Amino acid sequence: MSRRLSRPYFPIPPDQYQRTYFAEVIRAFSVFLEQIQNPGDVRATDITITDLQTDDSGLEPGALFQHDGYVRVPLTHSAFLRGSQGTGTVGTVTVSTT
Repeated sequence: MSRRLSRPYFPIPPDQYQRTYFAEVIRAFSVFLEQIQNPGDVRATDITITDLQTDDSGLEPGALFQHDGYVRVPLTHSAFLRGSQGTGTVGTVTVSTT
């Protein structure tokens, strides 16, 4: 295990049914499930991430994507939409030379 977790203790089964044995097995499985569901801390000194998408469409919080050469994390108040584009006009402009 790379997360420095202590392995849960699974007791040796007795020859006959014992309630305390099954309680210990259930406790050990509970510890195991808690450990695998917790992503834990990560520290990397060398990492290569390839094929990142270029917008945050469909990504969960904490996922990574790249936009304009920067690695970004999706935020609820800032969108990097797929294919966003816009045009607009405001009045007319007249240029004259004298």
